[in-house]
Amino acid sequence: MGIGELQIIATVSAFIAFIGIAWWAYSPKNKKRFEEDAQLALDDEDVKSLSEEQRNKDKR
Repeated sequence: MGIGELQIIATVSAFIAFIGIAWWAYSPKNKKRFEEDAQLALDDEDVKSLSEEQRNKDKR
């Protein structure tokens, strides 16, 4: 296995990872979560008033 084949494998792996991340980011099932997260910086709500589930929604 030469350096050229390793470069091809690395390129294809990076491309597949990029497609996977883009698919995940633009997936309709994540739209609501991303819209809520985008509003976090604009909310005046204190973190202490958030429920445990809201603070740990990424741990599901």
